[in-house]
Amino acid sequence: MQFLPIGKLRAETLQAIFDKHPVRDPRVVVGPRVGEDAAVIDAGDRYLVATTDPITFATDEIGWYALQVNANDIAVRGARPRWFLATLLLPSETTTEASVASLFAELHAACDELDVALVGGHTEITHGLDRPIVVGAMLGEVAKDKLVTTGGARVGDAVVLTKGVPLEGAAIIARAKEAELRRRGVPAPLIQRAKAFLRAPGLSVLPEVEIACELAEVHAMHDPTEG
Repeated sequence: MQFLPIGKLRAETLQAIFDKHPVRDPRVVVGPRVGEDAAVIDAGDRYLVATTDPITFATDEIGWYALQVNANDIAVRGARPRWFLATLLLPSETTTEASVASLFAELHAACDELDVALVGGHTEITHGLDRPIVVGAMLGEVAKDKLVTTGGARVGDAVVLTKGVPLEGAAIIARAKEAELRRRGVPAPLIQRAKAFLRAPGLSVLPEVEIACELAEVHAMHDPTEG
């Protein structure tokens, strides 16, 4: 038996699963698709947009991080992030009352920053973990004539990349592997600069999305924050 490597499933594997299990609900406008950032559901006078994304590697500012990546997936639909749910899986050997309180405070502060409501979730201390894991689910809404998809690009469109590549990956490596980077000769100022990428220029694409949708006819958007 061949085991799968760490990381996301191959696109071909995902596509085969999607083909085998199609969505039959007629209200689902955009369902599971390779490359798409969020599902879209017809909610009557507008669309409900839904996404989920885990934070499995980073531990520094994990609550803030979970809000940003999930909000981005909603925003690139042209939608406004509104409601957040968080599943917190915490390691049995290192979790304290203080660490739980700190994580919830971080989640609430991140929600306030984005004007998002934390409306539910699940919290448990569990075996088999060496770090906290946060699985976020974000809901948003968008007017039907404002919806943008990842696959909507057209021939002749201009491709615009904001900020830089790869902000998230560089920041995670700098924060989680600083000692190893120093051993490999990476200059300390460069490591500190990469650590700050999460905040400056930052992971959030919400400001750029708002500007793009206001000033141009946007056919497609995608959030490549993983780098």
